[in-house]
Amino acid sequence: MASSSLVFHYSSVFAHQHIACMLSPARVSSTYGTVKVSLEEWRCRSCCFHFRACSCKWKRLVRSCLTNEFVVANDVKYGNKQVVSVTPHLYDYILKHVPEPEILRQLREETASMRGSQMQVSPDQGQLLAMLVQILGAERCIEVGVYTGYSSLAIALVLPDSGCLVACERDAKSLEVAKKYYELGGVSHKVDVKLGLAADVLESLIINGEASSYDFAFIDAEKRMNQKYFELLLQLVRVGGLIVIDNVLWHGKVADPMVDDPQTVSIRNFNRQLLEDKRVIISMVPIGDGMTICRKI
Repeated sequence: MASSSLVFHYSSVFAHQHIACMLSPARVSSTYGTVKVSLEEWRCRSCCFHFRACSCKWKRLVRSCLTNEFVVANDVKYGNKQVVSVTPHLYDYILKHVPEPEILRQLREETASMRGSQMQVSPDQGQLLAMLVQILGAERCIEVGVYTGYSSLAIALVLPDSGCLVACERDAKSLEVAKKYYELGGVSHKVDVKLGLAADVLESLIINGEASSYDFAFIDAEKRMNQKYFELLLQLVRVGGLIVIDNVLWHGKVADPMVDDPQTVSIRNFNRQLLEDKRVIISMVPIGDGMTICRKI
């Protein structure tokens, strides 16, 4: 007899959420956007019958999935580590505990009504970028992909008055919004706006003798160009400097073998190349849509 499964879609239950508290043994097979539970392999702890025959299975399983915000990884290689799953409820809590300057809040709210607003980094990402710049003591930064300027404004706000951020963006309309907020935030003198193709801008900086003179760089542009941008920025960023790349998890698609569109494949390949790159040490952080922090060595 073929094995059947229950599938809970992540509109109500997230793939990382914990269901082992009601069922035994603690084993979950998850795929992007779903949680699959084998009906033959699970027993209900409340009545000790097989899950298929359990009269209380629906209420108890759903209640467990909705109220627990962690999962105990059953694979021994994870040491049964409790991994936090960021549900909408928990993410609201996170954002309430992330300091966001008023000028950034205004920019975020204006951008929310614009086309492509999903490209804007989140407040927690902006806070992390600003903190990295501060910890590094950065004075010279580069951003590849500005959009309406949330991340570049967050960076510029923490740069010293003598600091400089080269902001590369090819879309003039969104760049006008960014420039307006640079002015409102009092950081226009720190931002060198470059309208055009980022690769061309980076190559011109190298030709102008600016190699190894930048402390920090952030990539948030065309994903299939990530490797090109990264190679150019490796020339521009000094040893000990940081290069941060956004969208490395790509809405979870990078981990789904059924997804093979060009952008996903490109990001997946880039992530693999970064892992093997001996010129940097990296940390992949599951914040926003995933960010990888690279330190040039």
